[in-house]
Amino acid sequence: MNYLAHIYLSGANEEILVGNFIGDYVKGFELARYSEKVRKGIMLHRHIDSFTDTNLIVKRSKTRIIEKYRKYSGIIVDIFYDHFLVNAWPTYSNEPIHEFVLGVHGILCRHIDALPEGVRLFLPSFIKNNWIQKYSSIEGLEDILHRMSSRTTLPEETDFAIKVLREEYDQFAAEFAAFFPSLISYVTKSFGIELNHEVSPPNLEAFGT
Repeated sequence: MNYLAHIYLSGANEEILVGNFIGDYVKGFELARYSEKVRKGIMLHRHIDSFTDTNLIVKRSKTRIIEKYRKYSGIIVDIFYDHFLVNAWPTYSNEPIHEFVLGVHGILCRHIDALPEGVRLFLPSFIKNNWIQKYSSIEGLEDILHRMSSRTTLPEETDFAIKVLREEYDQFAAEFAAFFPSLISYVTKSFGIELNHEVSPPNLEAFGT
């Protein structure tokens, strides 16, 4: 999953949220330098990624973009799913999205000394450009993908990704809606994370799972 989902699934503990946010930037041998709660957040991040990458519904979403993105197709689906999470936010949280985002920005700034250098470097842009809420529009996703392709090894296939999203929008949305409650259930049961909204179990019949 992408930034918003990882942050949301951290629950109310600030250190767990920080660990979950930086999970991709911390090597195994570096874990010891962090507090117990930050380490829990880092491990939570890794388990969320593993659960997502092996899920059959997520794999179905990936098949639509694998032609161009290959090993990066999971990154694109993660971003698409954050788009659907933003737009279905009241289903998953009692807190308005703009208040949630402001709170997250504040937490990351308060814990800036715990952030790896790579995170500290992009955090000002992340906050200034309001990346989380930018996921809400397709145009915002397009801008984010262009930026990522120019700064990382992500292939510059943004036009293709956006075209597929527009053409298969309802199917991607249905797959996210079927998958995300199962991820929430996994996180709450396996890590004892408490979220501020009850979510109904997913209906998986249409996906043959």
